[in-house]
Amino acid sequence: LNVFLENKRSLATDYINFFDNSGIQFRTEAPNTKANYWLMCLELENKKDRDMFLKETNEAKVMTRPIWQLIFKSTLYSNFQKDSQKNAIYLEERIVNIPSSVR
Repeated sequence: LNVFLENKRSLATDYINFFDNSGIQFRTEAPNTKANYWLMCLELENKKDRDMFLKETNEAKVMTRPIWQLIFKSTLYSNFQKDSQKNAIYLEERIVNIPSSVR
């Protein structure tokens, strides 16, 4: 397990370095936490940039995808009580999952 986690953190470091000064934010661990980086994500400026990034990376055979659909949008949960979900919607429109398998 330790080797697996070390490899995940090493890949995260590679992504941090790659996206540094690119205008694309690699989502890192919060202060005073230690992420396992099981899923690695980028945050783009807006939905248009997210969609363009997804199109270009997938056309280049780099499998990327939008973050999962918010659960309140599914038919099963659509009538459940919720607030405006503005923060969740904001992030849903900007977050992209990038390859994160261990080397």
